[in-house]
Amino acid sequence: MLFAILCQDKPGHLQLRQETRPSHLAYLNELNEKGALKFAGPFLGDGGNSNGSLVMIEAENRSKAEEIAAGDPYAKAGLFANVEIRAWNWAINNPAA
Repeated sequence: MLFAILCQDKPGHLQLRQETRPSHLAYLNELNEKGALKFAGPFLGDGGNSNGSLVMIEAENRSKAEEIAAGDPYAKAGLFANVEIRAWNWAINNPAA
């Protein structure tokens, strides 16, 4: 099942995001090697700076998706003001279809 992990950064935490980015990318690369990562990228604010994340994963169930979200170095560093995990159906332009 696919899950969208939607994350919003805490205001004023761009420096923390930048400092944590290498370990965050390493974590995403590990997910990608396991076949769990479908796509990911940052949300951008008006000034073009990152202010959140969208991570699309495949997981057995919501509990596993929550584990993956909690394991993200950004989450562990306390970057996010909130995280929403939603089941998702890739209906249009799904490369697997």
